[in-house]
Amino acid sequence: MLRKLEYSGPLDARDREAVLALPHTLKTIEPHGYIVREGDRPTHSCLLRSGFVYRHKIVGNGARQICSIHMSGDIVDLQNSLLGTADHNVQALSRAEVALIPREAVKKIAFDRPAIGLAMWLDTLVDGSIFREWIANVGRRDARTRLAHLLCEFALRTESAGLGRHDAYTLPMTQEQLADCTGLTPVHVNRTLRGLDLDGVITRTKRTVTVEDWKRLAEEGDFSSAYLHLRSDQLELVQ
Repeated sequence: MLRKLEYSGPLDARDREAVLALPHTLKTIEPHGYIVREGDRPTHSCLLRSGFVYRHKIVGNGARQICSIHMSGDIVDLQNSLLGTADHNVQALSRAEVALIPREAVKKIAFDRPAIGLAMWLDTLVDGSIFREWIANVGRRDARTRLAHLLCEFALRTESAGLGRHDAYTLPMTQEQLADCTGLTPVHVNRTLRGLDLDGVITRTKRTVTVEDWKRLAEEGDFSSAYLHLRSDQLELVQ
């Protein structure tokens, strides 16, 4: 959490102590388990200590749209410290360990320690930037470009989180889940991934992705990392 909050700059010793002293409850969530359901009135915000979780919406016909994927170190639902009712679901993609922090403690530290409050604000702004990019991806890119873009995002976020390399990482999603991220059918996802594989852009074995040609994958995905707002040292990873 400290690493995440110090994205915009280092916190002083008292700020760091305050973060480390936050009350929390550790909980393990099994795959497909819910952390938050739409309509809940959450009492805690969730720090993801390990594993992957995703946010999603269910529309009137029962279809699911995955809105974002979160990985170790992410403060998944910081907005629940201020919003009274959850407007979407948060569900475990893999086995996940979370730290549940009381919303009142989150609000108190944000207002008592302005540097921490600013860091939390910036974290939610980056979330918003990623949401906008996902909307553009689903709304205006073709199937191959959508999937290539998603693979590029995972590559950079995985490496910056210390969970893999941009050229080889675990993608813990089924084809159905990838379809719900990109607005495609599982059959279309399978065909498109196979095309990227046959063309030598990636190699995918079960849930491992190896990027054979990063420049080409980024071109295929119309990908620019600007929306991730990575630090300069993180951008150097793929330059």
